Amino acid sequence: MQILFKGKPVHTSGNLPTTKAPDFKLVDKDLKDRTLQEFKGKKKILATVPSLDTGVCSTMTKHLNEFAKKHPEIAIIVVSADLPFAVKRFCENEKVGNVHTFSMMRDKEFGKTYGVLIQDGPLAGLLARSLFIIDENDQVIYSELVSELTQEPNYSKAFERIVK
Repeated sequence: MQILFKGKPVHTSGNLPTTKAPDFKLVDKDLKDRTLQEFKGKKKILATVPSLDTGVCSTMTKHLNEFAKKHPEIAIIVVSADLPFAVKRFCENEKVGNVHTFSMMRDKEFGKTYGVLIQDGPLAGLLARSLFIIDENDQVIYSELVSELTQEPNYSKAFERIVK
């Protein structure tokens, strides 16, 4: 799919999942492998960002962290290509402790499977900005691939799908 980075076209791999959310194997800030199956039976918000070390990604993650404080029954997962050490430092410095922050450092398959791996341009190999709402049965009920990487997603549209 084509999106923009600072107004210039870049492409992502494949398509966003529209039915069952694919399982994944990602790495948490303590270097442990994590999977979607660990959150079975819970509603989930799955967000992808290029790097927590940028303004928009940081803002997005903090926004999701605030939402998580009000909705502890929802598992919120933020995935980036950042190394777990950087993720841990970000979470400690920014006091982000209500969301699960994972890295795809060991395997880019997650980005390909979810259709969010950037294929070309200066950010090739990173994840595009996206939001997925996944129900208790791991069905994707909402997805947004943000059309311009430097912008945030439509939180209210996504949140209204998960909070009823």
